[in-house]
Amino acid sequence: MTDAPAAPAERPRVWKTPPGVALCAEDDIADPGSRGFVLQIGEAFFHGFVVRKDGQVAGWIDRCPHAGFPLAIELDRYLTPDAALILCGWHGAVFEPLTGECRGGPCAGGRLTPWPVAASGGVIRTA
Repeated sequence: MTDAPAAPAERPRVWKTPPGVALCAEDDIADPGSRGFVLQIGEAFFHGFVVRKDGQVAGWIDRCPHAGFPLAIELDRYLTPDAALILCGWHGAVFEPLTGECRGGPCAGGRLTPWPVAASGGVIRTA
């Protein structure tokens, strides 16, 4: 009888990032569009995503306020098919892309947690 392999340890997470970290060129995200980011900070990891809409960018921690799951089921697919709202692919909650306000679903009245980002000189960076 052999021992079963140990389950992988959950990676520690952090909820903030240092300012000034270059994430991508602004044009790397369609308008409207979205892109996810995982940043290693020391031994821990930060999970967030950026939405670009109407020439503006907004960053959000990749965690649904309803159940704590990441929002996207597929890589970088944070928006509804018409790109009008952010969609939690697990439970169907929808959020305003630039304010993070929940507009429907199980967390109505809630909001996403902001991740400070800014676009300047064609580059999106943490703020």
